Amino acid sequence: MKKVKEYLNTSILTKIVIALAVLLTLVALFLVITHSAPVSDQKTVASSDTCKTVVVVASGDTLSGLLSKQGLTHNQINEIAAVLKKNGVSGLRANRDKIEFLRETDSAPVNKIVVIPSPWRQVELTCDDAGAWKCNTINVERDTRAVYKSGVILDGDSFYLAGQRAGIPAAILADVYDLLAFEMDFERDVRAGQKFSVLYEENFSSGAKVDNGHVLAVSFDALRGNVKMYRFKKSDGSIGYYDEKGNGAIKSLKRTPINNAKVTSSFTTRRKHPVLGFTRAHKGVDFRAATGTPIPAAGAGRVVKRGYNSGHGNFVRIRHNGSFETLYAHMSKFAKGVNVGTAVKQGQIIGYAGSTGLSTGPHLHYEIIKDGKHVNPLTVKLPAINNLDTKNKEKFLEYRRALDDGIDYLAEHHNMFIVL
Repeated sequence: MKKVKEYLNTSILTKIVIALAVLLTLVALFLVITHSAPVSDQKTVASSDTCKTVVVVASGDTLSGLLSKQGLTHNQINEIAAVLKKNGVSGLRANRDKIEFLRETDSAPVNKIVVIPSPWRQVELTCDDAGAWKCNTINVERDTRAVYKSGVILDGDSFYLAGQRAGIPAAILADVYDLLAFEMDFERDVRAGQKFSVLYEENFSSGAKVDNGHVLAVSFDALRGNVKMYRFKKSDGSIGYYDEKGNGAIKSLKRTPINNAKVTSSFTTRRKHPVLGFTRAHKGVDFRAATGTPIPAAGAGRVVKRGYNSGHGNFVRIRHNGSFETLYAHMSKFAKGVNVGTAVKQGQIIGYAGSTGLSTGPHLHYEIIKDGKHVNPLTVKLPAINNLDTKNKEKFLEYRRALDDGIDYLAEHHNMFIVL
């Protein structure tokens, strides 16, 4: 107690209070500096023979503004912008693109600029003795690895939740959705106990993972049987997905245009209409979708009808080939540029979900018409496209067997990968 009392005299307390006040002031100044308006992230690193400043492009940054801050003249800025444009760099993307400025010394003018628009590409500009800027594009070498993940659907699961639990990245899951949507409906075909697996690419640079690549193979125990798809490059350089036998796995139409949408009313010859009150055929499938949800075309084709009627409300009808047409009804509005005669690609947005016409709430009513007759979108056999010829099929089957061997190995060694 004696030592405690000796420390708690007035003089020492005053000194402590002053010290705390100074410390708090310094902390406050630090917070003000670090929480000021967002600016480009800039770091300067000096070495024995050069000085490099790295700038991460921030929102609102322009090429001319960033170059000007590094001491470059108006004429130099125009010349650099022209050179970059010729080499495919016409704009900057906030929080994605980086620019490196190099000088011989901290006070010397910039003599080299490196624009990094992606982890796999760098555009280098160097200033020659005459003051002209020369450009050189460098493609960064990738270390691509094939990674295998597998999982099982548990009671109450969605495929997305099960995929997340299996460690599959969200972007890869989205790609798998797009592939499997040609063969199955994720609302009605997913059951507890179903197994699935995905083989996909991971891209590395200097030992660090940069991003994910393509889905190489996918397998899903669907209700109609095991669905398998393999990515394969044909002799002409085109790439597609094929089943185990080499038939095109990507069908001409998707069964469910909107991924992971819940079916609220199925195809049937007898249904009590929720608005009219009497029983009649329901010639399509209804998918729950909030007003404004984008509606993609289920397949490539040409718009043959676009308009309004009392039953369908705002609707679009697309002809895909001589046999198949699709119809999308109750739209809140049409997508810009989608008119009668417009050629659309698969996945192109043609309109937005709504509740126009005879409807009790926002949803998409989707129909498939085959040879002039309405068929069930969830069960109709859809034609495959992009089938392999005899020569390519032989190469595919050899490749598929090798890929299956790799998958079997990775299934037994979960921490391993295949270098591609």
